[in-house]
Amino acid sequence: MATATAPAPRTDAPRSSEAGRSGGGGRSVTRYVLLVILAVIIIAPLIYILVTSFKNRSEATGTPPTWIPREITGQAYDGILGSTSTPVLRWFGNSMIAAFGNAILVVVTSALAAYPLARMQFRGKRIVFGAIVATLFIPPVILTIPNYLIVGELLWLDTLTAVIVPTAASAFGVFFLRQFFSTLPRELEEAAWIDGANRFQRFWYVTWPLLLPVTMVVVLFSVIQTFADFQLVYVLTGGGPANATHLFATYAYQIGIGTGLLSEGAAISLAMFPALLLVVVFQLWYIRRVENR
Repeated sequence: MATATAPAPRTDAPRSSEAGRSGGGGRSVTRYVLLVILAVIIIAPLIYILVTSFKNRSEATGTPPTWIPREITGQAYDGILGSTSTPVLRWFGNSMIAAFGNAILVVVTSALAAYPLARMQFRGKRIVFGAIVATLFIPPVILTIPNYLIVGELLWLDTLTAVIVPTAASAFGVFFLRQFFSTLPRELEEAAWIDGANRFQRFWYVTWPLLLPVTMVVVLFSVIQTFADFQLVYVLTGGGPANATHLFATYAYQIGIGTGLLSEGAAISLAMFPALLLVVVFQLWYIRRVENR
């Protein structure tokens, strides 16, 4: 009687798997090396600015440039923080008010526009959304003169309101939130509708809370853009020191203190801190929220 013999086990599968893991590990190492190189290229100028702000005048202007100060001094910061002509705290306050005030308006207007474009049906919806997206291709400099004329008619020139309001409608915010509103299941809103919630209650209590991380991305982009804006502040506030933001004041008022290199390095270092702190705090918050899901 013939007996069936078991087929010999294949030995090539584990080797293939190990080879795949080996190749994947090599690609991961290459990817991390490229990311580290890219990070160094991006961060190196910022580190050099920070290091230069702690040098003395002769070393800051000497050649070849040095990365590590031979003598650490804070004379550039003393010149900025100790001068009555450079109210740094006021400039910081103006920047924070303008940045977060604009961010709040951007989030509100973007969410109220994105929700109906994603959830409601009305005539001309595609045309409206297409027109909003098309404005992303318009260079902001083209809108400078119209913004100036409108702000002048509203008597907002040389005020922080002129910095906050003109950019309160963000096409990027509308597009970004609309895409994520479209991904939410409609069953959530239908359940709330059965419970008696109206359209605004379904938006406020059901859909928008689910997009809090996405909303924070819009806030982050808006804050950094307003904090780093130069041209709009210069045109709409008239260049006066009372309503100047920190970045604009860095260029407009710091040149005459010590040497331009030292004063600008110290002022830019002070200006970088809030933006970097905001990015780090937001990233930690986002990672913790994702891990707790």
